[in-house]
Amino acid sequence: MDLGSGFDRERHVFFLQMMADGLPAEYQTQEANHLTLAYFAVSGLALLDALDRVDKEQVASWVLSFQAYPRDKTDLDDGQFYGFHGSKTSQFTDDSNVSSHNGSHLASTYCALAILKTVGYDLSSIDPEMISASMRNLQQCDGSFMPTHIGAEKDLRFLYCAAAICFMLNDWSGMDREKAKEYILQCQSYDGGFGLVPGSESHGGATYCAVAALRLMGFIEADVLSKSTESCVIDIPLLVEWSLQRQGLDGGFQGRANKPSDTCYAFWIGSVLKILGAYHFVDRCALRRFLLSCQSQYGGITKFAEDMLPELYHSYFGFSALSLLEEPGLKPLCVELGVVVSNDIAL
Repeated sequence: MDLGSGFDRERHVFFLQMMADGLPAEYQTQEANHLTLAYFAVSGLALLDALDRVDKEQVASWVLSFQAYPRDKTDLDDGQFYGFHGSKTSQFTDDSNVSSHNGSHLASTYCALAILKTVGYDLSSIDPEMISASMRNLQQCDGSFMPTHIGAEKDLRFLYCAAAICFMLNDWSGMDREKAKEYILQCQSYDGGFGLVPGSESHGGATYCAVAALRLMGFIEADVLSKSTESCVIDIPLLVEWSLQRQGLDGGFQGRANKPSDTCYAFWIGSVLKILGAYHFVDRCALRRFLLSCQSQYGGITKFAEDMLPELYHSYFGFSALSLLEEPGLKPLCVELGVVVSNDIAL
C-alpha cells in the first residue's frame, strides 16, 4: 500500500518495537528461529535510529543465554559446534548447567553476534576459541559449510555465516579461507551470478553471500570495479551486468530471471553492486518509489506492493535497501556484515 511519497519512520519504529517486545501469534511456529527474528527487530530499530526503544543490556543478556558450552576444552574435538542455539527449545542443560543437547547453528550464531554488536556489547568478552575451534568441524572437504554438526544442507548461506562470524570475532582459525574461496568460485554461473551450490541457477541471495564472504575474507577489494578487474578472483563485469539486469521496469529487483520484483532483493543485489562499486548504475529514484509503495499502513514493509500485511524479514531488508539509498531517518549500513556502521568495523 502506497502511503505517499514519504518514508513513514514513526510507523515503522512502532511496528519493530512491537515485534521486539513480543512476537505475534503468527510467528510462534518459528520459535526455533527466535534469534533470527530478534536480529531483524533489533537491527531494524538500529537502522531506524531507534535503539533506545529497547533495553540494550537486557537484550545482550538474553542473547548470551543462547550460547552453548562444552564441558571442558577437550570436548572441542568431539565434532560438535559450540555456537548459539536458535531458541530455548533447542537448548537443555544438566544439573551442572552444561548443555546436554547442542542445537547450535551457524545462522543463529551469526544473528547472535550481530545483535550483540548492534547493542554495543564488547565481542572481545566472548572466547573465540570455543566457537572457532568447533566451527572447523562444519567445513567440508570442498570448502563449503554445514550449518550444524548433526548434518544439513551445505551451501553459500552457511559459508557466508562462517565468514561473518570469523570477521566479527576477529579470529579466522575457524575456517580454511582458501578452500572456502575455491568453493565460492565454483558457484559462479555462466551468466555472472552465483548459485547456492555449484551448477545451480544464479540467485540474488546466493550472489550476496558469495560477494560479501569474499570481501570479508579479503579476496576482493572495495569498489573493485574502479580498479583493474583482470586479476580479480571472480568475473566482475559479468557479475555487474547480471546484477543490473535484475532491476525491473517497476524499479524493484528480482532475485532470479523471470521473477517479480521483491523488496528483499533490493538489499541482496543492491549490496552486491554497492560492494563492487557499481551502485551508481542503479535507477535509484525508481527503486525508492518501488520500496515506498511496499510500505504497510500498519508499519513495516511488504514483499510485494499489492500485499496488505508486513512481516519482519521483508521489513528489515526493505529498510536496509532504503538505507543503501541514503533515505533520511535511516542510519548507514555495513552491507558486508548486515549491521549498522560503527567505528570498530574496518574492512
